[in-house]
Amino acid sequence: MAAQPEQTGPRHVACIMDGNGRWAARRGRPRLMGHHAGAKRVKEVVRACPQLGVKYLTIFAFSTENWKRTQTEVAGLMKLFRRYIQAEARDLLAEGVRVRFIGDRVRLDAKLVKMMDELELLTSRNDRVHLTIALNYGGRDEIGRATKRLAAEVAAGRVDPADVDETVLARFLDTHFLPDPDLVVRTSGEARISNFLLWQSAYAEYEFIDTLWPDFTAEVFARVVSNYGNRERRFGAVPA
Repeated sequence: MAAQPEQTGPRHVACIMDGNGRWAARRGRPRLMGHHAGAKRVKEVVRACPQLGVKYLTIFAFSTENWKRTQTEVAGLMKLFRRYIQAEARDLLAEGVRVRFIGDRVRLDAKLVKMMDELELLTSRNDRVHLTIALNYGGRDEIGRATKRLAAEVAAGRVDPADVDETVLARFLDTHFLPDPDLVVRTSGEARISNFLLWQSAYAEYEFIDTLWPDFTAEVFARVVSNYGNRERRFGAVPA
């Protein structure tokens, strides 16, 4: 059997989907219209993943800080999440997409959490694309929750304190089932990471682009993925 060529593109891409509100404002429309437009882009980007060699896609849908937004916007976003799950579940199943959610579910509406659980179960046998949705997620919050769980295991005698290292802690993170991201993309021209995948992105490449998320087409996604192949990743080492 011929050797398979080494993959040069990113296997795991994480996206900070920024700019929905500004996209709507530029059109004189409510911010929620931008979020609806952005949700449509998610479907397009997910469908583009297999052809681009992207096996894992993680998207930042709602942060722990987003509760500070107006009650109207937060309520509208929660309704949008429920509508997305209801409308897309069958297509995601048929297209081989496995969906999982990360973040703290305690503050989320019980109906939404039930729908999240059902979508995870429905798609649990899929393996074509792994779509992870960060919902009520914050990197610092995740690490805090992980250390609490690890501390409980140590207190119960199930983990030896001497064995605790970064590998052990990673098992308690929300993303324990994922490889670390190779590439993190932020849209809308902002050059910050906004508390997203702080632990996991230690060696990720970053791409900050001016495109607003509702304009982030499959073609733009393909260009970003292609650019990644031109980068040299050394993980702290130097060329021989």
